[in-house]
Order: sequence, then structure tokens, then C-alpha cells
Amino acid sequence: MASKLGNDLKGLLRSIGYLADQIDTVEAAARIKSNIWFRGPNVWILAFSIIIASVGLNVNSTAVIIGAMLISPLMGPIIGVGLALGTNDTETLRQSALNLIVMVLISLLASSLYFLISPLELANPTELAARTHPTIYDVLIAFFGGLAGILESTRKEKGTVLSGVAIATALMPPLCTAGYGLANGNWRFFVGATFLFVINGIFIILATYIMVQVLGFHKVEYTDSRQDNRRRALMVALTIAVIVPSVLSAIHVIRENNFERSVKSFVASNKTFSKGYIYDYNIDGLSAEIFVVGAALDPETEELLMASAERHGLQRDQIKIKEHSFGTDRETSEQVLRTLNERAEAEIVRKDGEIKRLERQIDALRGEEIPYAQIAREVKYQFPAIKDITISRGASVSTDSLKVRNYTQVLATTGKEMRRSEVVELQNWLQIRLADSTVVVNNLVKK
Repeated sequence: MASKLGNDLKGLLRSIGYLADQIDTVEAAARIKSNIWFRGPNVWILAFSIIIASVGLNVNSTAVIIGAMLISPLMGPIIGVGLALGTNDTETLRQSALNLIVMVLISLLASSLYFLISPLELANPTELAARTHPTIYDVLIAFFGGLAGILESTRKEKGTVLSGVAIATALMPPLCTAGYGLANGNWRFFVGATFLFVINGIFIILATYIMVQVLGFHKVEYTDSRQDNRRRALMVALTIAVIVPSVLSAIHVIRENNFERSVKSFVASNKTFSKGYIYDYNIDGLSAEIFVVGAALDPETEELLMASAERHGLQRDQIKIKEHSFGTDRETSEQVLRTLNERAEAEIVRKDGEIKRLERQIDALRGEEIPYAQIAREVKYQFPAIKDITISRGASVSTDSLKVRNYTQVLATTGKEMRRSEVVELQNWLQIRLADSTVVVNNLVKK
């Protein structure tokens, strides 16, 4: 019985993941090759996407940047490189690489020119800054996005997956950010954004290469055995050249990500210590500067900080404590005080906003309060037969649709049953009196 159940489960899983009758690798290969060229419509589409991405980054508009991701033709030659590596097709590899290089150079030059002549300058360019520091998530997104992209390319029935892949594996925005770095001489932006683009491109190529192997794309065969061996050696070398940097960059990004988390944890745990205070920190690669203020650090306190850093997974040579003691340097002390005041003011503004939000909620609740005693007096004057009145707010939920309907329930207790017209009159009056059209009145008879 257990064996049959296991076989049935295996069969079910196999049928769910079965792809052979839903993909066409021949048509997919032809379609990918047709999209690698930088000519005709692709030239204009690239130009448009550069302008859209640059403007979106310049005005901090996420929606505009997403539009540039969707129309960018950069994905074509990148997937073409992965296909060529997986099928030993040196000609496609050469054409894909050449077209990709041309597209990248034009994107860098055009975006640099845009930012040189653009009159707009943001005080806090968050969209630009967001594309200068790759994380492990960028690696995962590029890799799995590449897997989804090549799988969608082979599918007989096309869906909207490629649009999602284009958004997830952003290619044009990092290039335009690198162009911004070139135009402004900001090498941190240029290097960081270029690294993000390289990560995205390499992992899309790696994912395409893997899926081409798994899906069994037709490989190019050469009649000359010596030429075939040379081409195969070239393809192996290039494949290694793609895989090795992929692994190294992933390791580097993971280390930086873990280091940043460790620094944040260390700072949070040691925000205040002895007679000092950590008021800021700066991370550069795998090293961090910790800015402290207060009384001069004695060797014992500094050793305690370093021991705490080690407990958070940091090495001593990765941490540099920059100490600012009040009174020793007037300019530095004033700078520290300004920083502390700015943070305090920002926290006060945040708390004031929270207080106002809570006050609005309280006012709203007070507005919904029912003046029970006053209502009872008015009811007794207008409907003397009512001995007791119960008012409660509640909700009814349909068990079929699960639709919730809020209402106010009123229970009027009398010695004998009220006429229907009296119940309706009371209900209409209460709806006006309470400014609540959901009031429902029921009559309870107690003799």
C-alpha cells in the first residue's frame, strides 16, 4: 500500500513538472538569436529606454524606471551569450558579445551626456543610491530571473513572464547610474552600479547556460575535429570565465551583507556604554568606522567594545573607533552636537506625528461614542412604554460570502409588544439622532 502511494506521488510530481510537450527549443533558439542584434528597432528602443531610465533616476520616479526596464533590449544579447555557451555556438557568442558591448558603451555614454546637461539635481537621490550597493538578493534575483526568462522563451504558449523578468533583473537603471557616476566624477556610484550590472548580467548568463543544458538545446557540431576541439576548448574557457566570477561575486556580496548586519547588530547593542555614546557609523566594504562621543575612552572600555565586536562576528582590524571628546576640539564637538540635535529633532518629529495620528484616532472614537443616558431620557419622553433600552455596535457576517456588515443594534424592552409602526418610528428617530443609518430596533417583551 505504501509502495503504491509512493509511486502515485512520484507520478503526480513527474506529471506536474513535465515540460517536454510544452517547450520548443528549436524555435526558442531561433528567437533568442534574432534578439541579439543591435540594429533596426533595437537601436531606437535602446535610445528611448536610456532616456526614460535616466529621467526616472533623475526625478526619483520608480514607475518611470520600471518602464525603462520593460522596454530595454539589453536582455537579448545577454541571453544570447548564455545560449551560445550552452550550445557551443561560437558565432552566436561572438555576435552576442559584440552587440552587448556596443549597447553597454552607448548606454554609458548617452546617460553620462544626459546627466551632464540635466538641470535637475536631487538633494537625496535615493533611486540612484539604491543601485550602487549590490546585495545577495540581487544575485538570487538575477539567477532565478534568468532561469524564468529562458524557460519562458522555450514555452510554446507565451505568457507575461519575460516582462516580470525584465523588471526583476534590472539592467538599464544600473548602467544609467554608472553614467551618472561618470558625469559627476562620483566613482563610488560608477563602480557600485557597474558591479550591480555585471552581477545581473553574469548570473542571467549562468542561469541561461544551465537551463540550455537541462532542456537539451541542440548543440553545434563541427566537421573538422581539430577546429571542433579548439572551439570546445574556447567555450569551456569562456564558461569557466563566467562561472568563476559568478561564484566569487556571490561570495563577496554574501560577506559584505553579513558584515553589514554584524555592524548594525554591534552598534545597536552598544549604543550607550560607560560614559560614551555611538552616534554614527560608516561601512566601507569589509571595514567600518564607529563614531563615538563622550568622555575619553580608557583602555578597559575600548577593550570591552572590541570584545563585543568579536561576539558579533567582527574582527578587530575591521573596526576603527573614531573618538570625539567634548571640549577637546571645538569644531568637532559642534559637529557632533549638530548631529545629535538633528537626530533628536527627527525623532521628535516622528513622535509628534505618531501622537497626532493617535489623537485623530481618539477623536474619531469619541465621535462615535453614544450618549446613552441622554438617549434613554429622550426615548422615555417619546415612548413611555419602553422600560429599558440597550444600544450596542456590532457586525453580521454572511457564512456564504463572508461579507461583513457593520450595524448598531437597539433592543427596546416593554411590558407588552409594541406596534410595528412604533418600532419603525423609533428606528427612524434613532437613525437621525445617532446619524447612523445602520440602526436596527428590536422589541423585547418582559411582563
